[in-house]
Amino acid sequence: MSNYIGIRKEDKYLLEKRAPLTPKHVERLVRQKKLDIVVQSSNKRIFKDEEYRKAGAEIEEDLKKCSVIFGVKEIPVSLFEPDKTYVFFAHVSKGQPNNMPMLKKMMELKCNLIEYEKIIDEQGKRLIFFGKYAGFAGMINSFWALGLRMKDHGYISNLLKIKQTHHYHSLKEAREDISAIGQRIAEKGIPHELLPFVIGFTGYGNVSQGAQEICGLLPVKEISPEKLLELRNRKNLPDNIVYKVVFHEEDLMEHIVGDPFDLNDYYANPRNYRSVFEKYIPHLSMLINCIYWDKRYPRLVTKEYLKKLFSKGRPKLSVISDISCDVEGSVECTLKPASIDDPIYIYNAETEKITMGHDGEGMLIMSVDILPAELPRDASIGFGDVLVNFVKPIADADFEDSFDDLDLPKAIKKGLILHRGELTPDFKYLEEFLIDN
Repeated sequence: MSNYIGIRKEDKYLLEKRAPLTPKHVERLVRQKKLDIVVQSSNKRIFKDEEYRKAGAEIEEDLKKCSVIFGVKEIPVSLFEPDKTYVFFAHVSKGQPNNMPMLKKMMELKCNLIEYEKIIDEQGKRLIFFGKYAGFAGMINSFWALGLRMKDHGYISNLLKIKQTHHYHSLKEAREDISAIGQRIAEKGIPHELLPFVIGFTGYGNVSQGAQEICGLLPVKEISPEKLLELRNRKNLPDNIVYKVVFHEEDLMEHIVGDPFDLNDYYANPRNYRSVFEKYIPHLSMLINCIYWDKRYPRLVTKEYLKKLFSKGRPKLSVISDISCDVEGSVECTLKPASIDDPIYIYNAETEKITMGHDGEGMLIMSVDILPAELPRDASIGFGDVLVNFVKPIADADFEDSFDDLDLPKAIKKGLILHRGELTPDFKYLEEFLIDN
């Protein structure tokens, strides 16, 4: 059994510069764990080939001699090789149609597939993720987009000094810029016409936590959804405070027959619930959407509601940052995932069409679907700090063993979607999605 471990170059997106493991992680695996690491040469990865070479890796154009291959995003179907183990974000667990041909090919080649998204602990919490960095990058982009939209509406603000995330050299540099703006808000305040300035966050997981951390660089006061509805009746509000509201499931949904909200029942039977989020939308200045969503769940922001909202004139809400980026999902006006080099568009509620950029009447949408890639160095370090602990056990595993006898850490075994080309017990449900592919 070969211990050659491969790190592939990313080829799905032009501006994807992340790596699952950094040169420092590779050095640890080579020196301490005695693993042979092969890094596929890349001229765009944030870490240079020479950095990996100095860390003890071999640099090759392909990964033919590797039995285990680590990547970040989906892999082209033509590149899979028989009997190998692949570890990456495959995005197949929801039966995503675009990725079913890839899954089927891996099955034909009797590959093993370990999906990062499904590596979870005993409480079901993900262990290896970029989510917090999506939150960091998404919030930075949101402030950048807000500055542009405010200028469109006649307000020249210090937010115009913020750059899009990928133009910063590091997360630290972005934090410094936003902290400086936070200090100016504390000292000079917000224009009276924009008060109260309220940022709403849907969700409270890793993505939301990252976004809230960046938001916290401003002078923020957190209030409950109930208090948000009371703000409209208050006078003499301070002009140097940004209000933050975090919405949980019980704030967003109600049972369709009036039964008390039950979180477990909501997850099990989402069709028995409907959204009540619309009562909060008119009171928000900016919305940061960070929730998990699939087609079973009610939407939070519908096209129909936005049409009604804009029929009354320009709303208070000017920017929706859809970090979750589910196309026509929880935020129905997210009509497409935007790219890093073209990250925002205006949704016209009347025509239900979008125009790229920030000009025009409508809602500004920020919907980049690979936000962590805008912080490639920081995100790769944080991701690899966890992943590095599992590389040796994966490398040492004998995948010829039966699934029951396979010696892998429990969390990794939970993320094993394919074993020798067969769907593992927890993922047998994917068979129905493969029928038409």
